[in-house]
Amino acid sequence: MVRLAKLVIDSTQLESYNTFLKEEIEASVKAEPGVLTLYAVAEKNRPTHITILEIYANDEAYRKHIRTPHFLKYKNGTQGMVKSLELIETIPLIPHMKIK
Repeated sequence: MVRLAKLVIDSTQLESYNTFLKEEIEASVKAEPGVLTLYAVAEKNRPTHITILEIYANDEAYRKHIRTPHFLKYKNGTQGMVKSLELIETIPLIPHMKIK
């Protein structure tokens, strides 16, 4: 399962948001074998525009992920910081390609 999460963050809360995001991604990748990649980037000229590449082993791994304490802490802690969220489901063009 591969998807992009595109977010716009309230500029006055960007530093706090990034702290929550870093903690959540590090915990997820470390503790959840089904979370293969969570890679977040901010646009250079618009740092409040963040895109996260999410790769999960399968749908069940994703469903487990969104029930973990670290994800719920992130989701609840950043709720007022996120101005918009778009989740884009994708189809991997080279599904067996691994990220180094």
